[in-house]
Amino acid sequence: MAVPSSPSPLAPNAQLRLPAIKGVRLAVGETAVKYSGRPDLLVALLDPGTSIAGVLTRSKTRSAPVDWCAANLPRGTARAIIVNAGNANAFTGRKGQSTVEATVKAAASAFDCAPQDVYVASTGVIGEPLDPAPITAVLADLAQVASSEGWQKAASAIMTTDTFAKSATAQAQIGGRTVTINGIAKGSGMIAPDMATMLSFIFTDAAIPPGILQKLLTTAIATSFNAITVDGDTSTSDTVLLCATGDRKQRLKNLRSANDPRLRQFAKALDQVLRELAHLIVRDGEGAQKFIAVTVKGAKSTVAARCIALAIANSPLVKTAIAGEDANWGRIVMAVGKSGEAADRDRLSVWIGGQRVAHNGMADPKYRETQIAAHMQGREIDIIVDVGVGKAQFTVWTCDLTHRYIDINADYRS
Repeated sequence: MAVPSSPSPLAPNAQLRLPAIKGVRLAVGETAVKYSGRPDLLVALLDPGTSIAGVLTRSKTRSAPVDWCAANLPRGTARAIIVNAGNANAFTGRKGQSTVEATVKAAASAFDCAPQDVYVASTGVIGEPLDPAPITAVLADLAQVASSEGWQKAASAIMTTDTFAKSATAQAQIGGRTVTINGIAKGSGMIAPDMATMLSFIFTDAAIPPGILQKLLTTAIATSFNAITVDGDTSTSDTVLLCATGDRKQRLKNLRSANDPRLRQFAKALDQVLRELAHLIVRDGEGAQKFIAVTVKGAKSTVAARCIALAIANSPLVKTAIAGEDANWGRIVMAVGKSGEAADRDRLSVWIGGQRVAHNGMADPKYRETQIAAHMQGREIDIIVDVGVGKAQFTVWTCDLTHRYIDINADYRS
C-alpha cells in the first residue's frame, strides 16, 4: 500500500501543537504489519474512572474491532485504546475476532485493567488476516514510554493514504473550570460516513458521565462527520470514540441532561473540534484539489436537505466538473432531481461562488460565466441550492474527483 509523499494542496499551512490532557498518555510503535520504517500503532492509556462514548459504522460488513467496541461501549468506562494502521481486520472471519481477543488480553495484562475497558480500532486493507503477535509484542514496552505529549506522532501513526496528520483542540468552561478537548482523526478515501468517519479519537479532561457524553457526541456527529463525503463509500471500520478523564468528584451536581445550560460551552467546543477534524478529512480526500461546501436550503426537512446535499456532493458528474473548473450548474440540478426528495423545479435557484446562476427553474438571465471563472479556479468552492419547498437547510462538505483518486486506489493493495 503506497502512502502519498506530498501533502494535499488543501492541507493546513502548519500542524497544531495540542496541549497535554490530564489522564491521557500516548505512545506509538512500529509493527511492520503493512508499513516499514514508520509508526503504525497507537496506544492511548487512560486514568481509572474515564468515561467513554462512541459512534460506530452502520455497515453490515463491519470489522471485528467495531464489533468489540459495540459490545463494550454500554459499560461506559475505558482504560486504553489501541489503533493499528495498514490492516482493517475486516471480513476476516473467526480469525479477526481471535486477533481482537488476543490483543485486548495482552493489553489488559500490560496496562493492568479489565479486557472490556480496552478498545481497539483498525484501518487499512479489507480481507487480509491480521496477526496479533506484532501488536501484542510491543504493548508492554509502549506502556512504559507512554507520556502526555506526542499528539502529532499519535495522529501520524494512524494514517494510511492520508497525506497529513489531522488534529484539533478547543477549550471551554464547565462550572467555572477550564477544560480542554483534543481530537485526532484519519481518513482520506472510503469516506461517506453513516455515523462518523474512518477513525477519530477525542479526549477531554472534563468530568462528564458516559450517558451524557454519548448524547453530546451523537449530536455533534450529525453536523460534522456525518456531513462529509469524499467518494460516497462507507467504511467497514468507522469508529469515533470520545473519552472524558475528569475526576468524578468534579462532576456537576444534578447533571441529568446533555442540554444542561452548564454544558453549553463544552458542547460548542466539541462541535468545533469534530467539525475541524471532519473538514481536514475532506481536505485530504484522495486526489483532492478543491474543498467544496454544498448548502441546500428551502427543503421540507433537515433530513431532506441533507439527502439532497449529499446527492450533489456525491455526484461524479458534479465533482469532475468542479475538478475541470467548469461551472456546470445543470449537473447540480440533475443531482437535486435524483435525490428523491421534494423540490420545486420551477422555483429552484442555484448559486456558485455567491453568483446566482439559475433562478425560478431556468438559467438566470443576468448570469455570465466569466463572473465566476476566478472562483472555479480557486481551492474553495461554494454551492448553494434553494429547492423552494420549505424552510429547512443543511450543509455538506466534499472535494472534487480527479484522476489521482484512481491512481491511489488502483495501487491500494500493492
